[in-house]
Amino acid sequence: MKHKGWVDELPKVLWAHRTTHKNNTGETPFCLVYGSEAVIPAEITILSERVLSYNEEENDERFHTNLGYAKERREMAAICKAANKQRIAKYYDKRVRARTYKVRDLVWRDNQASRAQNTGKLGPNWEGPYKVIGISNTGTYKLAELKGNPIKRTWHATALKKCYM
Repeated sequence: MKHKGWVDELPKVLWAHRTTHKNNTGETPFCLVYGSEAVIPAEITILSERVLSYNEEENDERFHTNLGYAKERREMAAICKAANKQRIAKYYDKRVRARTYKVRDLVWRDNQASRAQNTGKLGPNWEGPYKVIGISNTGTYKLAELKGNPIKRTWHATALKKCYM
């Protein structure tokens, strides 16, 4: 067994994750919680500039100053996160094509969404065809069987697929 010591490495990996700057906020999770940057174990063993220039009184003063800015940093991180989320949504929405159907169009209904038949994984994925008889809201449609019997509930466009007959 090569991978026995992973439990010993886990705290180091979690510490590295907590002290790494995140792209969407620009801050480390440690900094957002405690208001200051963490000293990682490697800096202590190699004696970095931060460790060599440590002064306890000055450090306490800076720590209290940073605590005052912690709330502001969290708010800025939340703003960056929201902006990143909007950017991702804009990128995604550019590539999404909305499905629209007209009255009297023929559509297939997703068998998984309707749960009308439980045929297992080898059963059909789509059922129908059905006729669109009404549009309730943007993206929701009222369906009827080809014989004319209306189906009780409305169906979203994501659960429908155009039928070409």
